[in-house]
Amino acid sequence: MKTRIIASLLVLGAVVAMVGGSAQAAVPTLQAVVGVNEKFTITLKKPNGTTVRSLRAGTYRIRVRDASKIHDFRLRGPGVTKRTGIGEVVTRTWTVTFKPGTYTYFCTPHAFSMAGSFKVVA
Repeated sequence: MKTRIIASLLVLGAVVAMVGGSAQAAVPTLQAVVGVNEKFTITLKKPNGTTVRSLRAGTYRIRVRDASKIHDFRLRGPGVTKRTGIGEVVTRTWTVTFKPGTYTYFCTPHAFSMAGSFKVVA
């Protein structure tokens, strides 16, 4: 009887560990960069280095490197408004949950030339 209870508890523990482990999938990290060497550049890239043009809905980390005091990095879309500040040089990490829709990222004072967008699909 004791052996059966111990075996049952071990099986239950293994099941809980498997379910818990699969529920905590890795959160992808996107890389955002603006104004390196005071240049008028802004990018948002996937972990593989390609420019973000579309993403699946879900939660992502965005590591933002704002390398210039004359620029900022702003992200807007359904339910999301994030930005760094003009006048600061910072690296920040945001956790964002994207819903289906169109998102834009841009430098506020230079949005006419420093901008990008991407779609999020279900």
